[in-house]
Amino acid sequence: FGIRIDLSPAADQTFTVEDAVETIGFGRFHILLFVIMGSSNIVEAMEIMLLAVVSPEIRCEWRLDDWQVALVSTMVFLGFMVCGVLGGYVADRYGRWKVVCGGFIWSAYFSLLTSFAPSYGWFIFLRSMVGCGVAGVSQGFVLKTEFIPAKHRAFLLPLATIFWMTGSMLIIILGMLVVPTLGWRWMIRISVTPSVVLIFLFKFIPESARYNVSAGNVDAAVQTLQQIARMNRSSLPAGRLVEPATERGSWRILLNSSFRRTSILLWFVASFSYYGSVLSSSELLEKNLLCVTNPDREHQVKHRHEDGLCYCIPFAFDDYQTLLISCLGEIALVPLNIGLLNVFGRKMSLTVLQLMAAIFFMLVNICTTMFGFTVLLFLLRSLVSMNFNVVYIYTAEVYPTAARSLGMGFCTSFSRIGGMIAPFIAQVLMSRSVFLALSPFSVACLLCALGNFLLPIETRGRALLRKQIKT
Repeated sequence: FGIRIDLSPAADQTFTVEDAVETIGFGRFHILLFVIMGSSNIVEAMEIMLLAVVSPEIRCEWRLDDWQVALVSTMVFLGFMVCGVLGGYVADRYGRWKVVCGGFIWSAYFSLLTSFAPSYGWFIFLRSMVGCGVAGVSQGFVLKTEFIPAKHRAFLLPLATIFWMTGSMLIIILGMLVVPTLGWRWMIRISVTPSVVLIFLFKFIPESARYNVSAGNVDAAVQTLQQIARMNRSSLPAGRLVEPATERGSWRILLNSSFRRTSILLWFVASFSYYGSVLSSSELLEKNLLCVTNPDREHQVKHRHEDGLCYCIPFAFDDYQTLLISCLGEIALVPLNIGLLNVFGRKMSLTVLQLMAAIFFMLVNICTTMFGFTVLLFLLRSLVSMNFNVVYIYTAEVYPTAARSLGMGFCTSFSRIGGMIAPFIAQVLMSRSVFLALSPFSVACLLCALGNFLLPIETRGRALLRKQIKT
């Protein structure tokens, strides 16, 4: 009757997105993905690090008290926290690509408006809107992770620190070159340029195949995987792509006890310690609070006096240099970071890095030369940065596809509570006592290192989950 039955073995063979990603392997597509999505970290770092560079300038222009300067950082993280959860939910429901691209446009627009802020009130409102956009940009980590083969994640994801370090250094260099001549407003306007460029490069990045499968759009996932295979000069596994559609963006998954520990334990401390180190460094340098054994004339000017406050203490050229060198710490120990992940796994790496960070936070209290402080800040920045890298990787691996963006969005949002508290310790309490200001960061790292033993699973070398794990 003209009926043809295909009895070939391939007719009954099936494969998953995980199988396809592993079979295609690493190639030209992943290099393009790494460069474009990694460059999104440049934008994110510039927007966050801008707070440390611009603080002395807005303090001087609007005669701000310490708590008012700290409130600027807090409002940025508040915007990030609110929009992070919302962005994660939207990314799981409607796609990662839309949220990341929209975050770029949003953050660039409001960052540009910040440069025209007529008052302190407008400045903190517009910066909170920038934080909201950066929350969308951070979903790019999920989009990137879902395309990378398992054996390459421990190598490529920490290596992406190069882009964050580049963004941090760019904003510091802009501050060094532009602020003394054109002012902080022109520094912000120029810093928007990378965002505009990346918006046009985003057309080369496809939507996540894992998202399309979880949404039931298998044809789109197959087209994406075929495109990647062609770029990598590889091929898909034999058979057809089969994966059951799952519930997307389910808040119930976040209530799983394993994920609660991931969210609360790791992310709060990672954000609290990282931004604590960044803001403490700039505050110690701006107000000349370091116990320097050989201070030069510029570092003898103090912020707090018996007859009042000195509001205008701009960064000296040496201060910018110290900040630049400490930024290099984010990449200098990346080989060590990769080695720890591959040899000891995620949980043990977290424990080692957090214990070391706790020690170095307290070492900043000692009296030494400016070179000694530069080395200490360099190593401290390395440790908290590596810790943040491992937390990102562990979280992306432990959440199932159905709620990976929501989980990442929730975790990054929750972490901003740490980012909201850190400025009031690093920028307000620091003026009273350097020891009291640095102690909370050290204690938090120590407690988190001990709490890592409560984490549910080790994800080293494990395929990304499609469904929720059972507890």
